[in-house]
Amino acid sequence: MPAISGQQYIQRIDNMNSNVWYCGEQITGRLSKHKAYKGAMGSKARLYDLQMTKHLREKMLYSSPLSGDFVGLSFLQPKTKDDLIRKREMYIEWAKTTHGLMGRTPDYLNTGLMALASASVILKDQDNQFEKNLYNLYETAREQDLSFTHSFINPQTNRSSFYFEDQDEPIALRIVKKTFEGIIVSGARLLATEGGMTDEVLIFPTGGTLVDEQYSFAFSIPSNTAGLHFLCRNTFVQNDSTFDHPLSSQFEEMDTLLVFDSVLVPWDRVFFYHRKDIAERLFSKSGFTPHILHQVVSRQVVKTEFLLGIAQLLVETLSVSEYQHIHEKITELIIGLETHQALLYKSEKNCKLDSFGLMTPETEPLYIAVKLFTKWYPIYTEVLQLIGAGGLMILPTENDFKTKFTEEAYSKYILTDKVNAKGRTKLFRLAWDLTMSSFGTRQTLYERFFFGDPTRLATNLYKSYPRDEYRERVLSFLNIGPLDN
Repeated sequence: MPAISGQQYIQRIDNMNSNVWYCGEQITGRLSKHKAYKGAMGSKARLYDLQMTKHLREKMLYSSPLSGDFVGLSFLQPKTKDDLIRKREMYIEWAKTTHGLMGRTPDYLNTGLMALASASVILKDQDNQFEKNLYNLYETAREQDLSFTHSFINPQTNRSSFYFEDQDEPIALRIVKKTFEGIIVSGARLLATEGGMTDEVLIFPTGGTLVDEQYSFAFSIPSNTAGLHFLCRNTFVQNDSTFDHPLSSQFEEMDTLLVFDSVLVPWDRVFFYHRKDIAERLFSKSGFTPHILHQVVSRQVVKTEFLLGIAQLLVETLSVSEYQHIHEKITELIIGLETHQALLYKSEKNCKLDSFGLMTPETEPLYIAVKLFTKWYPIYTEVLQLIGAGGLMILPTENDFKTKFTEEAYSKYILTDKVNAKGRTKLFRLAWDLTMSSFGTRQTLYERFFFGDPTRLATNLYKSYPRDEYRERVLSFLNIGPLDN
């Protein structure tokens, strides 16, 4: 099966009947009809439909080197700079459909899987079969247009640097047994965004790989694998009204705790196990980080554009464009947008073929962009709050405009000279849903920690950024010899 439509995606996930729990009850029936999943699955289906749109097909798809069928462009192994640009344009097209508000659209992990599979030769150090397993998964995902959730994170039982779990009953996911058929894993993982509404679950090694071999494994299994449970948080969807909740009703991605109860992972689904050296090399030597950040920063550009558009409409609706503090607030968004775009384009300009034959964007500009976004996104939402001010506190509902008395009152008292009361309310509810609702505050937290702890991002950048040329220039100016390290 080549690239799929939205209806095919919905049918496939519904037919899987994965083991999903919500508010203490197991979800039965069609997952796509449940209030916690309906909006996000519908929005995801629209992404798949978009790639099938005739006038966008060339932009969203490419011909598979294996089958010749049209498959998703996010799976493309880029060999030239033009390939990278083409992928970025595809990322942006999909991001515009969700306004950058869905962080786990299929292109995110499609791209990551592509980069890891391209470096699968690293896995030969443990077993030749493991290399084939990873590459086979990539080709299967590409040919069948599979979608993925994933997890890197152990439960937060103890976050101290040198905590070792010593309980007999696993808390953090680990291998409890090896059999002829495969490995048996038990324990839990968080945080799997979109858990239950994807075809597959990718499990990657956690930070524990730095200190303990038992957490150094990776595999992928279908979401409906026996013994795998998805435990949902409470949904942020209040109702289906796109008037009252324009964003949460459509783009609320469920976050889940993964519980593995003696789950069998067949050997042909294992990529490596109990090898922290392979884990470290696979993620440090492959193009996983730069390629996945290329998608992330593209999405963040679109999201910033959306926030800037909302901010400008608030300014115009309230007729406050004459004030200098408004100019400063809008400029915060403009500077952020231009900086993000410049860093994205710089990463493409300085792209190079890596040792595995992939044209890979420069990592450092992308790291800088994603690090800046952890700081700037909360500022962007604050700008919307400051411009909207008290207007964000009085927000009529859709039903208020269906009842004569309240409709007449609101139409008289909350209109502006730029837009009627209903139009003003729709705009202000949009700003509220993005910055003040439970959905909006989750968005802020999500962007703060999207690619890991911001301090760890800074450490990674500190260690990787080349600075020798600059220090040598200073030493030469001072006419002193090299410093002892």
